[in-house]
This record gives sequence, C-alpha cells and structure tokens, in this order.
Amino acid sequence: MANLQSVFQTIIHARNEQELKSLIFPELSDYFAAKRSGLFFLEQLPLLDSRLQRVMQFALSTKRNPVVRYLVERHTPVHEALVISPKAWQLICPRADHWHVMVGPIVNQGQLVGVIAFTRAIGMPAFDTQNLLDVSALCLHLSAWVATVRSQNLAKGKLLHQDFSKNHLTPREMEIAQLVAQGRTNAQIGAELWITENSVKQALKRMFRKLEVSSRAEMVAHLSVGIQRSYSSSFGGYAGLLIPNPESEFPQIPR
Repeated sequence: MANLQSVFQTIIHARNEQELKSLIFPELSDYFAAKRSGLFFLEQLPLLDSRLQRVMQFALSTKRNPVVRYLVERHTPVHEALVISPKAWQLICPRADHWHVMVGPIVNQGQLVGVIAFTRAIGMPAFDTQNLLDVSALCLHLSAWVATVRSQNLAKGKLLHQDFSKNHLTPREMEIAQLVAQGRTNAQIGAELWITENSVKQALKRMFRKLEVSSRAEMVAHLSVGIQRSYSSSFGGYAGLLIPNPESEFPQIPR
C-alpha cells in the first residue's frame, strides 16, 4: 500500500515535471485505487490539434461540467457525487472507466494552473471524504512544488517545461505561434495582438531561427509534438478525462 508521506518526499525532490509524474503516479494510482490518473498544466494546452482542443473544451467547460465548475470556483478538491446525482453524471460522462471521478487543483499565485485527476471504473466504490482530504494535502504539496520550481526557473531564465526550454520562445512569440496554428494570416495576427503586420513577420523570422525550422507548418508541427507528448504522458495516452465523447451533446447542468 502506498504511503502519502513517501509521495510528499518524492514531490519535494522531483527536479522537473516529467520526473514528478513518473515517480508519483504508480504510488498514487495504487493509493487511491484509481483506474486512471493524470496531472496536467493548463499552459500545455494551447497548441493541441483541433480534435483534442474540442475534447478539452468539453472537458474543462464550467457550463457543461459541474465537477470542473466546482474546482474552478472554489480551488478545492471535488468528486462527482459531491455536486451531482449518479444518474446526471452518467448522462454527462457515460464512460465505464470514468464512473467516478475526483479532481484537485494546482494553484500558483492565486491562479489555477493545473489539475490532478483520478477515475474509478463501473463497479468500483465511489471516492469518499477521506479521499478528498488526502487529495487536498497532495495538492498543497504539488502547488508548493510548482511555486518553487517556477521561481527557480525564472531566476535561471528558463521555462517550466523542458519541451519549451530548448526553444526559448517568449510569451508573445507563443501567442503568435498559437494564432499561426489556428490558420491566421500575418495581418490577422497583427490585428488581434495590436501589432503591425511587419512586426509579425519579423517575429516569425526570429521564431524560425530559434526553432531551426523554415515554414509555418514546420513550426506548428515542432511545437505541437512537444506539447502533445507532455499531454499524452499526463493522461497515459488518453484524451477524454471527465468528458469522453466530444461528438455528443450533453445537457447543461444548472448552477
């Protein structure tokens, strides 16, 4: 049986996000008797391909998903039985391996920056109050780790994620890359970001040099591979946490 104290010590000594995930999730999945588990950071999502973006729009919708709404509004762990009836949850999320879900917030400087999540399959017991208390303690340690690592990386002039650190793109350049990935022209990007079209062109030239690419498509592919690799490892290769079928229209749950 996993021990939360040993997990807390592992978190303290983790050097980066990938090491953190690889070390803690075998123990946490066992501790919480979870069918699936994952940790992801919201900043990983902007350059996902269109299908995964649509999935995440459903999964993270505060209008459609009362579990996510509770998490976003309160920054506190929650499981589905705390906010919705079993029948209503099955309408929202009919996947057998998501019969019960529990999520907790990763917070930095008062902002929700990430989520840790666990699911149990049909036939498994629901998450309970003790599970919520344990996830709350876990989220405190993870949030403290994020604050420490980010402050250290800022001091060193590095980004949190290794996939981005080698690229050295500025926040503005990442905004431009995201709009390029959405198919915007230089003129459209300039209008949206309130900069000239020539400024967009010059920024793209710098970005191409940094990434060692020669085209917009190559740049998007280069960045998307890194983000989707992080995303896939966060969820063990599945993209449907909390909302499994973006092709279905689920009823909105009233506040």
